[in-house]
Amino acid sequence: MTEMNAAFYYDKNDIRIEETPKPVVKGDEVLVVMKACGICGSDLMDWYIRPRAPIVLGHEPAGIIEKKGRHVTDFNVGDRVFVHHHVPCMKCHYCLRGDFTLCEQFHNTSIIPGGFAESFKVPRLNLKIDTLKIPDGMSDEEATFIEPMGCCLRALQKCGVQMGDTVAVLGCGVTGIIHIKLSKLLGASTVVASDLFDNRLRIAKEFGADLTVNAQDGQLRDAVRSMSDGRGADVVIVTAPNLVAYANGMSACRKGGRLCVFAPTEPGKILPVSPNEIFFSEVKIIPSYSTSHVETREALEIIKNKKVDVQRLVTHRFVLADAAEAFRTAREDTNSLKIVLLGEV
Repeated sequence: MTEMNAAFYYDKNDIRIEETPKPVVKGDEVLVVMKACGICGSDLMDWYIRPRAPIVLGHEPAGIIEKKGRHVTDFNVGDRVFVHHHVPCMKCHYCLRGDFTLCEQFHNTSIIPGGFAESFKVPRLNLKIDTLKIPDGMSDEEATFIEPMGCCLRALQKCGVQMGDTVAVLGCGVTGIIHIKLSKLLGASTVVASDLFDNRLRIAKEFGADLTVNAQDGQLRDAVRSMSDGRGADVVIVTAPNLVAYANGMSACRKGGRLCVFAPTEPGKILPVSPNEIFFSEVKIIPSYSTSHVETREALEIIKNKKVDVQRLVTHRFVLADAAEAFRTAREDTNSLKIVLLGEV
């Protein structure tokens, strides 16, 4: 059996390059050589990953089909593709109502063994529902943003961002920056961005934020109100997985506004919310987990048409063999935004 290298996650401080069997494709599957795969913020949530360790992570992959099963007709060897790791069944109670990310199959599907490997297998369902050909002119690195872009699109659409809205984005990592740019594309007149690090606030400005607030200053609520005739934000997107950010987000939200839970906290972390205040303010709390085949196609078009310059968000590149250093950089370097692992050159 042919072996290949993959990055196995044992612990946040223990990422090992190990040999593992190269997946064997069946008649309705394909094998993809990984060319680029981004590190997602969820890949750094040790409480979320550790119970499944050892595991090969990586769910933002772009690559080239190196082998296909005899029944595959829509794809050919040599095609450049993005592959979404989760796909819905399209027929359950949740799917029929558009809640694709709540589908049981969605949570049980994956690419094998994961994107942080020299090659990965695309099962039949993933190939059929959410494997997209990468257009000419789009780099492999740009294609790794299809999944995170799709997540942001879904969140903003669920929150109903519309023309003239004031939007507050708390947390200016990669998804925070994408939320800022997409909010502007969707018609938001004002975007206020908040983060702990001034270098990220600078980039937020470059991507369209009208006002930036360092979270340490404790001025977010007043800053948002000053930009919205005293009302507060129509939509607040919280991409920082901590209770302080969520409390600040609630305080910045206008009456009848929407607060998006975009980043999970650790289990057991509780945010006190008064039903009395929620009732009379009519603030809506809207969670948004992952993305579906609907938004990945929209994301591909946005990236293809250069409506969001995602290439500027790539700050670090590492080869697969240096995956441990890539993860350390993602955790510790506050100057990092998107970190991409590269496969064969």
